[in-house]
Amino acid sequence: MNRNICGFLVGLGAGVGLGVLLAPRAGDKTRSLIRGKAADGAAYLRERGTEARDAAAEAIREGTRQVNKGTDAIRTAVNAGKHAFRESIRS
Repeated sequence: MNRNICGFLVGLGAGVGLGVLLAPRAGDKTRSLIRGKAADGAAYLRERGTEARDAAAEAIREGTRQVNKGTDAIRTAVNAGKHAFRESIRS
């Protein structure tokens, strides 16, 4: 693991440990506050994940529409070319 990440995680753990030890609230209140903040963070991440998934799905749908539109245009042009070629042979 990268040394910077390890250092960050060790520092984070030490900070949380000292914060809990030196907190002005009682242990029950501190744990309740931590649980509430963790639940809020989890809800925020779920919401952002849902938004990102929906945006990606819409981008995929739009891309598919554009590809289908291009495919239809190419198909029309090829058919027109075939028709023109056949007409030129008949003449």
